[in-house]
Formats: sequence, C-alpha cells, structure tokens
Amino acid sequence: MSACEDLAAAPRDIAPLPPVDGCADCLAQGRRDWVHLRLCLDCGHVGCCDFSPQRHATAHFHNSSHPVIRSYEPGEDWRWCYVHELMG
Repeated sequence: MSACEDLAAAPRDIAPLPPVDGCADCLAQGRRDWVHLRLCLDCGHVGCCDFSPQRHATAHFHNSSHPVIRSYEPGEDWRWCYVHELMG
C-alpha cells in the first residue's frame, strides 16, 4: 500500500481545463511573471509554482482541497501531494 493514498488514487496526467499556455490565474490578471507551472490532477487547473510571485497552484489547493498536482513543465512528470507533503 502506498504511503499516500492521494498519490495512489491520482491519475498520472489530466488534460488542462481550459487549455492554457500559462498560469490560468496569472493570465486572467494580465500577468506573465510565473516561474514554473503545476497541473491539478483533480480538475486540470494550471497554476504557477511557489517560486512564482502569485503562487496560484498552492492557492488553488487551499481553495479547492484538490490534493495532488504534477509538474506542467516539459520533460517533467513528478507529482506532489499537498496534504501529505510527499512526492510521487
């Protein structure tokens, strides 16, 4: 059994909704200053990482309680569980 039931239950990938070429929240604010992008594996929200000024991926977790994200950067496929603070 996995040490993190959220990572075990989450898909490896999901289509971003709506399809965007950056952080959905930053783009809605007219910003393009994100550093890296993260994809919510529950609903497909694309948000910016904690190194970005707005930290929208983490804000999305706090607002939605969707526990698992994955990197939305080319060549990266790691996943992170906010609840258990584990990478998978």
